[in-house]
Amino acid sequence: MSPSSPVWRNWAGNQQSTPRRVLTPRSADEVSAAVTVAAEDDLTVRMAGTGHSFTGAALTEGVLLRPEGLTALRAVDAPRGLVTAEAGMTLKAFNEHLAAHGLALANMGDIQEQTLAGATQTATHGTGREAAGLVSQIAGLEMVLADGTTVTCSRDRRPELFDAARAGLGALGVVTAITWHTVPAFVLRAREEPMRWDEVLERLDELAAANEHFEFYWFPHTDGCLTKRNNRVPGPAEPLSAFRHWLDDEFLSNSVFGITNRIGSRLPRAVKTINGISARALGARTYSERSDRVFTSPRRVRFKEQEYAIPREELAGALREVRSVIDRSDRRIGFPIEVRLLPPENPWLSMAYGRDSAFIAIHVFHSAAHEEYFRAIEEVLTALGGRPHWGKLHTRDAAYLEGVYPRFGDFLALRDRIDPDRRFANAYTTRIFGK
Repeated sequence: MSPSSPVWRNWAGNQQSTPRRVLTPRSADEVSAAVTVAAEDDLTVRMAGTGHSFTGAALTEGVLLRPEGLTALRAVDAPRGLVTAEAGMTLKAFNEHLAAHGLALANMGDIQEQTLAGATQTATHGTGREAAGLVSQIAGLEMVLADGTTVTCSRDRRPELFDAARAGLGALGVVTAITWHTVPAFVLRAREEPMRWDEVLERLDELAAANEHFEFYWFPHTDGCLTKRNNRVPGPAEPLSAFRHWLDDEFLSNSVFGITNRIGSRLPRAVKTINGISARALGARTYSERSDRVFTSPRRVRFKEQEYAIPREELAGALREVRSVIDRSDRRIGFPIEVRLLPPENPWLSMAYGRDSAFIAIHVFHSAAHEEYFRAIEEVLTALGGRPHWGKLHTRDAAYLEGVYPRFGDFLALRDRIDPDRRFANAYTTRIFGK
């Protein structure tokens, strides 16, 4: 276990901390030793991922554990679809391992740079009709508790800890390895198509029911939307040409998008025109490819984000109110608003716990002020019982959260039992858990 630089910053650049110690453990035993020594020195412990959370989830002034030493693929049971990998492995590397064994994750979010633990501890999801988010695909966890012991949990072993810790924000212990339920590798057919705002809202139920994975983006200040419908096909894959992939996913969606956001941040009056051009530039396309390559896309333009999960039946009304709030203000919003769907999940702190959910995500360029815009949309979504994404910016605290998470009190009681000294606490967990 080797020390490294004490300065840590997240991907967006809006969070940073200077821990007392930064360590890179290479085994669960080394994590246990780090936690034990931290307790002797009365220091808190947090494990970082790759910094793709916009909240202060990873920050600590105590001991920061880096993930780069915990990246091994431990076991593959292909007939049963069970795969165990260490917590610091990235989703990108994990997908390559799965593909080599003819396996895949049933559903994913839209980036794969996150570590396995970072993505799951903040309940990273995706969009799906039947296939739920990453936390619902976990079969077991290995984790180090506050007393330094290493434990495993699953539906059969310590089920209460399993349901709490799958989306535990690192507040119950340091996750060192994850066992996954995987499925046989599959090909997705991606159909991306521009559609007008009114048509999308009128057809929401139809589009959601007819597609395994449906989502859309709305470009504020316009009527333009980009719909995405992903469904399984037998194959073989028919991917985009190398040029079309570069044009759409690198040049337009990253290089040009980055330039237009820099222009928009300096000339807000140009945003409406830019959004109209962007909505038209990202035209229709259809292709088929290995599932993880359809689910994910490169994100090189840095931004800040807020996302809330609301009851699915509230989606159309919520979107109309979000649009009304934007239209009534003098803000110019350069990033599209993303809408995704998810079936009910059962980890206690999943944003989709116990209900069909719709997710509304808003973004701003990383250097832009976000507070006023995010607060205005947050008011709309919290009025509907919205649940904030744990890794994305929000202002909610325990008093609010206990009213929208049925098992919130159970989570707090478990935390009191296994981490009474708050070895894994930081300012963010103190705000959202109240202690």
